[in-house]
Amino acid sequence: MTNQPAQQQEPPGSEQEMTPKPDHGEESYTGSGKLEGKVAVITGGDSGIGKAVAIAYAREGADVVVSYLNEHEDAAETKHWVEQAGRKCVLISGDLADPAHCREIIQKTVDEFGRVDVLVSNAAFQMDHPTLEEITDEEWDKTIAINLSAFFHLTKAALPHMKEGGSIIGSSSVNSDMPSPTLLPYAATKAAIANMTASLAQLLAEKGIRANSVAPGPVWTPLIPATMPEDKVASFGEQVPMGRAAQPAELAPVYVLLASDDGSYVSGARVAVTGGKPIL
Repeated sequence: MTNQPAQQQEPPGSEQEMTPKPDHGEESYTGSGKLEGKVAVITGGDSGIGKAVAIAYAREGADVVVSYLNEHEDAAETKHWVEQAGRKCVLISGDLADPAHCREIIQKTVDEFGRVDVLVSNAAFQMDHPTLEEITDEEWDKTIAINLSAFFHLTKAALPHMKEGGSIIGSSSVNSDMPSPTLLPYAATKAAIANMTASLAQLLAEKGIRANSVAPGPVWTPLIPATMPEDKVASFGEQVPMGRAAQPAELAPVYVLLASDDGSYVSGARVAVTGGKPIL
């Protein structure tokens, strides 16, 4: 079953140009105070899963810091929805491949709010390549820097400002244990994120800080038309038992659980949101 028409964009992509537009829960997500008074940092919060998480967190009572590259129109829309929920939203534009920028995100958060309660490392880069030879050294380094190293730098910077009850969430992928051969660098980083989060859960338990990862299957975000051939975009999502890609709004409740006190004994987990495709 075809979920969306063939289409393509230049990376990093924009939701404004997508057909159909993704659903981030703008009209559907209802909060119940699960994150009241918390401060959350979300990378890649301008669109896709990050935007859905930002909207959900705000409606659950959290103030939100949204990190994004340069998609200013998308980010402004995220800010609109966060503020409509009555919460503060700080937008920070820049390249997560730069460790200094990762530290700057945390410092600006601390300057504004005094602490970090929840860190969601969600921003990611990928490109689809049918052969290994097509992957340049520069693309390999960029993928590792944005997807994995940024998670390390953000976490290291945030920890001194996190108290007991804090939560670290990494966006992994179904590719973490069922890697697509044409997404080799991306898949490798997603396996590493799951592994790193499991290590953090053990390192930080004595501090009362939890660490988990979410492993989405196919999700309809700007990353898809911006990084995949048109024919793969048109069939995107058909490979899972549910036969369709997820909407970003369908991921948000899992991120809420992992950030909230409802998940107080959940740490070291990799939560599959895959439309029926098992992960090991």
